[in-house]
Amino acid sequence: MSRTTFVTGATGFAGNHLTRALVKRGDRVKVLVRSQEKLNGLLDLGVEPVIGDLTGELPEDMLAGVDTVFHLAAAFRSEDKPADYFFKVNTEGTERLLEAAYRCGVSRFVHCSTIGVLGHIENPPADEKAPYNPHDHYQMSKMLGEQRALQFYRDHGLPVTVVRPGSIYGPGDMRLHKLFKAINRQIFRMIGKGENHFHLVYIKDLVNGFLLAEEKDEALGEVFIICGEQPVQVKELVHMIADILGKPVPRGSIPLGPAMLAARAAKKVFTPLGINPPIYPRRLDFFISSRYFSIEKARRMLGYQPGVDLLTGLTRTVEWYQQHNLI
Repeated sequence: MSRTTFVTGATGFAGNHLTRALVKRGDRVKVLVRSQEKLNGLLDLGVEPVIGDLTGELPEDMLAGVDTVFHLAAAFRSEDKPADYFFKVNTEGTERLLEAAYRCGVSRFVHCSTIGVLGHIENPPADEKAPYNPHDHYQMSKMLGEQRALQFYRDHGLPVTVVRPGSIYGPGDMRLHKLFKAINRQIFRMIGKGENHFHLVYIKDLVNGFLLAEEKDEALGEVFIICGEQPVQVKELVHMIADILGKPVPRGSIPLGPAMLAARAAKKVFTPLGINPPIYPRRLDFFISSRYFSIEKARRMLGYQPGVDLLTGLTRTVEWYQQHNLI
């Protein structure tokens, strides 16, 4: 008998790939969307849309008969949204979904968090025991959502597993597209020295991590960091992308101090107007914060093993951008 799975965030990059993998394995898949127009071709796969909003009332019986919930929906970083919006979606919305899952007797709840809840890593590599260190309202809201999911496991026995992905990339990703595009157009400039680390995870490896988190009984009540084999320094990442694109490696850099002053000024001007600033302090995290993690717990308890090395993953990503005339 096929499983019934329920996916939030199915219209996003990771959620779309996960949904397709679930359909491929033969699941009956239901997806939460705010409107049917946002399904982006998923209807062609035979998924069943459930209209609802994590910030409002959810259909009472939407999780009836559901075996597994994959909760990937989230409000991502954006300076044109008020801080409370992130808590409404990432914290309160998660709690509503947990309550619905408990009420309907869901047999597994896989919650997607983020490595961002650990903030800047001073003493790498960080593992799942590292203390929370959120730096902004997005990371704080995700931290609280993760904590509430784990609390539901402890207080109610809801079978929860938390997955913390690294920076997700691969064919179809648009969040890192601007980096590839800037390097391709030879307008990229490093801010600072680029010696901080950045830990990515290829989309197919992440999907495999989600499925392992659902499958393994050892995963109940646990948190798992799902990343690629090794992090990379930002300057090395830029070098790799430039080589794949056949472009010169960007030379020169902008000192961090003036860049931060410009970012603060832009935020002060644009944010009151409801406009996302072209540069703002949190965007500089890419050049400042170090993301360097251990995946040993996922290896040991889930049998997780990254299958795509960074060079191969970046090459496939560039090829997809080129095929779609995006660079």
